Amino acid sequence: MLTLIRSLRPAAVQLRPAAAAAQPCARLSTGPRQEHRTFYEFRTYSIRPDQNAAFLKLTNEKINLRTAHSELIGYWSVEYGGLNQVFHIWKYDSYAQRAGVRVALAQDPTWISEYISKALPMLTSQDNEVTYLVPWSRLQKPAQSGGVYELVSFQMRPGGPAVWGNAFQAAVTARDAPGYGKLLGAFHSEFGLQNRGTRVHALWWYDSADQRAEMRHKAHTDARVVAAVRNSVSHLDSQRSQLMLPCPFSPMN
Repeated sequence: MLTLIRSLRPAAVQLRPAAAAAQPCARLSTGPRQEHRTFYEFRTYSIRPDQNAAFLKLTNEKINLRTAHSELIGYWSVEYGGLNQVFHIWKYDSYAQRAGVRVALAQDPTWISEYISKALPMLTSQDNEVTYLVPWSRLQKPAQSGGVYELVSFQMRPGGPAVWGNAFQAAVTARDAPGYGKLLGAFHSEFGLQNRGTRVHALWWYDSADQRAEMRHKAHTDARVVAAVRNSVSHLDSQRSQLMLPCPFSPMN
C-alpha cells in the first residue's frame, strides 16, 4: 500500500468560452502560495562512509556558526531509505534573504576555516530543493522530544492540483485525523525535479520505528484510508520514503 500524503488544494480554474469550456485552465501549483514569500530549503548531503561519524561530530560542534545566519528547522540523519546521508530544512523569508545569507557565509572566515574547509572533503554530493508549505498545511512540532521522522516524497503525474489536489488531501486527512501518524508539514517543490509533474513531500513523526509499523498496519485495515488511497494513487508516478533520526542539535528533536 502506498504511503499517504496530503496535497495542494486545487488552484483557481478559468473556463474558456464556448467549445473550450470543458478544458479547465488551471493556475500553476505554486500559485496559491506565492502570496507568502516564506519558503523552506531542503538540503540532502551524502557523506563518505568512512567519514559519517566525523561529519556528524563536526556539525554538532560547529552548527552554531551556520544558525547565526538563518533559521534551522530540523537536521536529521537518514536511518532507512538512504545510506550515509543527512537531511536538513532551512527557513527563509525571501529569496533576497537567502542570497544575503549565502554572501555572508562566503565572507565569514570562521565558518570557512572551522567548518566548510573540513566538511566538504567528507561529502560525496549535495542536493537542494526550494519548497513551500501547501496552502492547507502549517508547520507543526512533534508532540514530544525524540522519536523518528519520516519524509515521504511523491512525484505526481502532470496535471497539477486542479486534477489531483482534493484526492491527495483527502488521503492524508484519512491518515492524519485518526492519529495514524503526526503530520508536521506538507510541502511542494518550486525548484528541483519537476520534469514529470509536481513533487510533493510530507514530513511525519512517530514515537518509534515500531510504532510507525503498527500505525501503518492499522491504517491499512481502515476502510476510510483504503478508499482514499484507491482514489488518489492513480495520480502518483513514484514515491520515496526515508526514516530519519534527529541530530542532537536539531530544533525538531
